[in-house]
Amino acid sequence: QVQLVESGGGLVQPGGSLRLSCAASGISYSLYSMGWYRQAPGKQRELVADILRGGSANYADSVKGRFTVSRDNAKNTVYLQMDNLKLEDTAVYYCKATRYPYTYWGQGTQVTVSS
Repeated sequence: QVQLVESGGGLVQPGGSLRLSCAASGISYSLYSMGWYRQAPGKQRELVADILRGGSANYADSVKGRFTVSRDNAKNTVYLQMDNLKLEDTAVYYCKATRYPYTYWGQGTQVTVSS
C-alpha cells in the first residue's frame, strides 16, 4: 500500500519559516519524481516545487528564492524548506510522487501565515 505522509505544517508569522516533510512508503522512492503542491481556499491546486530523480529542482516563480526542495533517498523523504513566508503562502500543501503511469498524493498539511 502506497502512503505519502506530510508533516511540519502549522501557524507562522509573516517572515517566518517552516519545513515540511513527506515520508513515502510502498514505492521504489528513488525512481519517483517528487513534488509539492498547494491549494488555497477557492483556488486551484498549483505546483510549488518539484525535484526529479536526479535531484534537479523546479520552482514556481512565486516561491523562487524563498523555498527549497530537497530529497533524501535513504529516508524515502522529500522536504520543503519555506523561508520568508508571506500571507499568500497560506494553503494546504500536498506531496506528490510520480513515475509514469503512476501518481500518488498525500493527504496534505495546512500552512497558515498570519500576524
